Amino acid sequence: MDAYKYDISIVIPLYNEDESLPELAAWFDKVCRANEYSYEAIMIDDGSSDNSWELVKKLSKQYPSIKGIRFRRNYGKSAALNVGFENAQGRVVITMDADLQDSPYEIPELYNLIVKDGFDLISGWKKNRKDSFVKNKTSKVYNFFARKMTGIRLNDMNCGLKAYRYEVVKSIEVYGEMHRYIPVIAKWAGFGKIGEKVVSHQARKYGVTKFGLERFVNGFLDLGTIVFTTRFGKKPMHLFGVLGLLMFMVGSLFLGWAIIDKLFIDTTAKLLAQRTEFFLALGAVILGVQFFLAGFIAELISRNAADRNIYQVSERVNS
Repeated sequence: MDAYKYDISIVIPLYNEDESLPELAAWFDKVCRANEYSYEAIMIDDGSSDNSWELVKKLSKQYPSIKGIRFRRNYGKSAALNVGFENAQGRVVITMDADLQDSPYEIPELYNLIVKDGFDLISGWKKNRKDSFVKNKTSKVYNFFARKMTGIRLNDMNCGLKAYRYEVVKSIEVYGEMHRYIPVIAKWAGFGKIGEKVVSHQARKYGVTKFGLERFVNGFLDLGTIVFTTRFGKKPMHLFGVLGLLMFMVGSLFLGWAIIDKLFIDTTAKLLAQRTEFFLALGAVILGVQFFLAGFIAELISRNAADRNIYQVSERVNS
């Protein structure tokens, strides 16, 4: 028996988007009905301070396929997506933002790419973005470095409109601010058939963008984190241990040479304590030991890591 109950699960994280929700609900309901998809729409209110949750409850009565989950406070998009993935029961899971900039008309093609063409994940590419000049340019810079560092050739890594096979969302964990790198997480979980589709992008109709320059900076910091965690998260000693051994060996060689040079070759040279290279070699030995110990401690921590899912749900509807 199949593990899923619906053709499609639409996961929608939202934060202060009360003006756009009625139009969005009517839009994706129209598309799913026209294509005869059985579906559920999971709206995760990430601690909104406006009327978003009241609208979610109202819409869940108007559209029985809509389910709502509300966080006690704002935990961020990653936590919202993670809890949405945990609750999704659709054969294909589609994520989209709640601001009406992602078009539900893309749903049928995304669904077919997963079901008929066998992709594990399809990421949208907002080729013609309707965003500000600054956001467009910073996004291009960010995606350039993301491609180089992760090896995944996507033009728009952080596009909110994505489609996943059911097994993918049940096999990954999204935490911190790692929603930007879900394709990387999926690839390292063993789902390598990742594709891209050009999708339409609408200008923001209501409210204001949540984008700020701090997100651009955080994106690069998270990029370093995801590269490290995916490659060395389960085996940190492979990084710290190798670095530690190299530094220890190089430092030991130079330290040994300095001692031999003083004792047997140039006995009239300056005292070891007066030679710069002696302290550089000694520093390398000490750093090598510290790197090795850091790798050992990281191994212990990784084997005893606590559950990261610390968000608290306050209410649910239709769940």
